[in-house]
Amino acid sequence: MHPLLLQFGGSLVAILALAGLAYWLKLGGMPRLDSDEAVRRVADEIADGFVPTAIARDAEGRAALARDAAGRIMLIKRHGNRFAGRLLGPGARTRSAAEMLEVDCGEPRFGRVALMLDEPRAWAAAIDGLNGAGHA
Repeated sequence: MHPLLLQFGGSLVAILALAGLAYWLKLGGMPRLDSDEAVRRVADEIADGFVPTAIARDAEGRAALARDAAGRIMLIKRHGNRFAGRLLGPGARTRSAAEMLEVDCGEPRFGRVALMLDEPRAWAAAIDGLNGAGHA
């Protein structure tokens, strides 16, 4: 048997063994915001002490909106195999249509986030309200 064929076969077996180990350990994959508790946990990791009183999760678990008792609104989105979030301020803008809400936090590097929500207009009004007096 040719040595390169043996090397190829050995490498293939090693790669499959590592992939199997990663699968067995449940490494990687795509995290989801599949419960309000998951949103609460992620929100607290993003801004220590942020305790949501209202939560809206994207239908597919890719993103969420959370509002705390002080009226602050946090936008959370999946970023690779983790989550990133921003507290929205006066620069935030929204667009809504049917069950889709697009939120632009005003930070170009964070980008726009599209969420499929049951009531997008209520969240759009709350976010657009951050641009009013008293939120400077």
